[in-house]
Amino acid sequence: MSQTMKPLTAANKLGIFLPAAPEEFRNNPITRAELDALRDDPPQWLADLRRNGPFPRDVVAQKLGVSRSGLVRAGITDALDADQIGELLADPPEWLIRERHNLREVTAEKERLAERND
Repeated sequence: MSQTMKPLTAANKLGIFLPAAPEEFRNNPITRAELDALRDDPPQWLADLRRNGPFPRDVVAQKLGVSRSGLVRAGITDALDADQIGELLADPPEWLIRERHNLREVTAEKERLAERND
């Protein structure tokens, strides 16, 4: 018997927004072998989702260079697609500039503390 995972877990491992996946993927457990097959030879729907979105919050945060908390503070609660992310990057609103700065400061402080503790 092969170990299975919930569709949400598989979607997270693939970096996709589950509600945008096909119904068959959303409604059936995924085996590790199936997940590996999706990673090794992604079907067109998976390639399209990875390229165009919509993307889950952690991927949106990474693409924008902010934390997930920063997205929440900015009121971004919905998944964004590549075009929406591109628009934000092309003409960054004040919240995006502020949150990027915050993330850089937090990261620098973590690095400083890690160096001090080594």
